[in-house]
Amino acid sequence: MHGHISTAEQSPKVGVCYGMKGNNLPSPPAVVGLCKKYGIGDIRLFDPDKSALEALKGSQISVSLGVLNADIPVIASSQEAANSWFSANVEPYLNDITFSYISVGNEVIPGEYASSVAPAMRNLQNILDERNLAGVSVTTVVFTGILANSYPPSAATFSAEARETLVQVVKFLSAQGNPLMVNVYPYFAYAADPGNVRLDYAQFTATGAVVVDGDLSYSNIFDAIVDAVFWAMEKEGVADVDVVVSESGWPSAGNGNLTTAELAATYNKNFMEHVGKLTGTPKRPQAYVEGFIFAMFNENLKPDGVEQNFGLFYPSMDPVYSVFPPK
Repeated sequence: MHGHISTAEQSPKVGVCYGMKGNNLPSPPAVVGLCKKYGIGDIRLFDPDKSALEALKGSQISVSLGVLNADIPVIASSQEAANSWFSANVEPYLNDITFSYISVGNEVIPGEYASSVAPAMRNLQNILDERNLAGVSVTTVVFTGILANSYPPSAATFSAEARETLVQVVKFLSAQGNPLMVNVYPYFAYAADPGNVRLDYAQFTATGAVVVDGDLSYSNIFDAIVDAVFWAMEKEGVADVDVVVSESGWPSAGNGNLTTAELAATYNKNFMEHVGKLTGTPKRPQAYVEGFIFAMFNENLKPDGVEQNFGLFYPSMDPVYSVFPPK
């Protein structure tokens, strides 16, 4: 299980989110080749795309597999329905792919599918237990909008709309020793208020404390956001659930001088280094925080502006900027 392994036994993992919202993207086998060229050993798929899964067979790349939001109510509806989803989307690949996570939905809490998340997680966990697949963690992906307030971190609580569902989810994760996946974007906090949010605080480049919260001090907003989630969980009586950062990144274009290739490179390099230090956060110095950079490619079918410019690579497979040195 990922949740309760001491940091000494772990090596830091930074993966990349492989989004496919583009009509000019390379084929999945070419993408697997690109991952190998740059030593990317972990991929997050947003849904069980058959062509991507086929290409990943035998690649030694660990996969975090997403359940489409619209499929959650079906998987939650019965054990049989969950078995059927698993048989179609996971079973054929178990011998050839290492799955690290199955994430039930992306940012669905709060929302129309929220009440189905915990039952869907339970049904999928039953399958993993029955098959003795202890290396796969069932979880869900949330965004910081689940917090009623996040500043200072110690004041954080779950929002009224999200709380009921999230309490069920985090208690389930605690019982299983599984982490919660959280999308963490210092860029959006900075872009929303560049007058008050310092760039060095958003980019891991501040040299000292920028925010002091009781006896904890923060030199980067990333740790402050992760700790806000830890505080919110603790207020619901859950103090043993780790966080995996399911998405983080910085756009290289789309919003003037707030989004340059240089800023994106600085953020992602520092994000990788920060996660790689295995120093946890000020509140949880022993926490093991894994992370995924968003995203593999600039995706031209996403909304105009920054959303199209989070890629590490152009669709041509040339780097937008250098983060992973080629092997």
